[in-house]
Amino acid sequence: MPSGQFKTSYRDDTKIFQTLWVKMWLALLMACLVVFPFFAGQYLLYLANLVGIAVIGVLGLNILSGFTGQISLGHSAFLALGAYASTLLTLRLGIPFWLSMPLAGLFSALCGLLLALPCLRLRGLYLAIATFAFYFIVEYSIVHWNSLTNGTGGLTVAEPTVLGFPIDSDTKIYFLILSLVVAGLIFAKNLFRTETGRAFIAVRDNDVAAEIIGINVVRYKILAFMICSFYAGVAGSLYAVTLSFIGPEHFTFLMTIEYLAMGLVGGIGTIAGSVLGAVFMTALPEAIRLLRDALSTHYPFLVSRMSDLQSGLYGLVIILFLIFEPTGLFGVWLRVKKYWLAWPYSYR
Repeated sequence: MPSGQFKTSYRDDTKIFQTLWVKMWLALLMACLVVFPFFAGQYLLYLANLVGIAVIGVLGLNILSGFTGQISLGHSAFLALGAYASTLLTLRLGIPFWLSMPLAGLFSALCGLLLALPCLRLRGLYLAIATFAFYFIVEYSIVHWNSLTNGTGGLTVAEPTVLGFPIDSDTKIYFLILSLVVAGLIFAKNLFRTETGRAFIAVRDNDVAAEIIGINVVRYKILAFMICSFYAGVAGSLYAVTLSFIGPEHFTFLMTIEYLAMGLVGGIGTIAGSVLGAVFMTALPEAIRLLRDALSTHYPFLVSRMSDLQSGLYGLVIILFLIFEPTGLFGVWLRVKKYWLAWPYSYR
């Protein structure tokens, strides 16, 4: 009698939901996510919205850096482009949010194309510096193009509507973000079951070998930049709606570092790692705040050093994961899963 899981075809081996248990657990998770806003407080709901936005943004960055091997230090610039494009399309042209959001994603993708073209021959540190320079170009344009962006004064985001229904509460924004997170995860998961996704991985592993076997490296590098930028543009659009106000101070270089940290901590080159990293790194500031409140009575200087403490802990978390757990939280999950699958006959 057969025991365990056996695949008899390639189609079975590439299924997204491998077993009935996986389907049941995902259904239970979705049910919990659907009822969550009806029991969560206002702040937890706001935090959940930020987590969802981060998941979308990290997915895009992981497709570019984790799966295609192209380093980017300009991710916050693409979020800013998406946020400003969506807001300006609604404020200046009266385009409804349900249309301005995908248009903002396409605008960010176009900017990603314009960045990718001169960077095709760059790799490693040189590519990182080029994308870093792009961030400063976008930041300078936002700050000094007063007639369009209102400079440092920022822009008030109009109340979004989807097919005539106003999105006028955090709960409605939550369900909007949740639906887009699910769509983004399904697209990313299916992407790497296709020829395009496998070409991305081949370019990451060895672009010279990929070109020798007939993969159009130039095409797939450009496509990876565009997909990453589209994800970032949609995330930026949702970020603007969640905050109800955007300015240059919301899209600093620290945001890029945060997204890189999410990818590294969650597990670079994994879909589930993007989710785990976004949840962990978004909840980390809240944990720091709780720690600060607990210690503020005996150590009042921590209140004034909050920002320094947060930056230091971000760096410390990244260093510790790189040294002790380079595969991230997803690697931890795999080890725990394998242990319990073999328990009580696990071996080292």
